[in-house]
Amino acid sequence: MKHKPWNVFFHELVGLRARVLRHLNPRLVGLEGDIVWETSRTILLRVGSREIKILKHEAVFEIELPGGERVVVPGDSILGDPAERTKRLRKGRRR
Repeated sequence: MKHKPWNVFFHELVGLRARVLRHLNPRLVGLEGDIVWETSRTILLRVGSREIKILKHEAVFEIELPGGERVVVPGDSILGDPAERTKRLRKGRRR
């Protein structure tokens, strides 16, 4: 299944480009880089030569899909690893 705005929740996010649009920590807002790792609660973003861990539930991300399309994704909606998210969404729940 290709990455589309409606199915971004089903996919692995590693390798995609992301920007932090909102975060409880204002120093993280505006950071942009590649997602290099994802846990159930965090995203590890490579910004230049640094890797910064960002809590998902405190953030809103703009994620660039492989085709160049950008999608705004609330961090709460991507809590859990991809396998957990798929199970949860199949049951009709986003959290």
